[in-house]
Amino acid sequence: MKKKFVSNSQESVRMFKNDLFEALSKVHFLVPVFIFMPVIFYCIYRYFFIAELPGLTFFGLFFVALFVWTFVEYVMHRFVFHYAPPDKPWAQRMHFIFHGVHHDYPSDAKRLVLPPSVSIPLATGFFFLFKGMLPVDYIWGFFPGFILGYLIYDETHYAIHHFNFKGNIWKKIKQHHMLHHYQDADKGYGVSSPLWDKVFDSDFIKK
Repeated sequence: MKKKFVSNSQESVRMFKNDLFEALSKVHFLVPVFIFMPVIFYCIYRYFFIAELPGLTFFGLFFVALFVWTFVEYVMHRFVFHYAPPDKPWAQRMHFIFHGVHHDYPSDAKRLVLPPSVSIPLATGFFFLFKGMLPVDYIWGFFPGFILGYLIYDETHYAIHHFNFKGNIWKKIKQHHMLHHYQDADKGYGVSSPLWDKVFDSDFIKK
């Protein structure tokens, strides 16, 4: 297997000739928090004070959504971000823009969380998808849990690459993702949780 290029420095690589596109491809790791926390609070407000639905139902929707996020995270990472068939140059280019650049420059702090140019359209699409699937107004209990799951994923991803963990659970999560980067990129697609790697047999054999 041909060894792929990996830079362990903090350097970044230019992806676009256009300065605006290049700027939109980079983001500080706290930006998703500032964008999506108000969305979470707004949804909760809509659920309790406008829809006036039961609190117990809210917690059920919220935690189911957190669980659903872990599955979406796995599917997106495995089948979308790693879609790069060698006979399709356009797919190779899209793979590099959305994810391949991170594998080449895993310590680039500005490309560790999804930029708003990607996260906002994705979040909007998922909102309307779930809104169409759920009973009326249930989206206001489900969506904040889903978005919180996304934020946990994004911030965990940043922390994995830039923080040294002392807790055993966090060490195992970091080990899982580092194996994805430095041992086999065709395994270990779960970032915030290895659950679905175990379910779909894409986990590593860890000592």
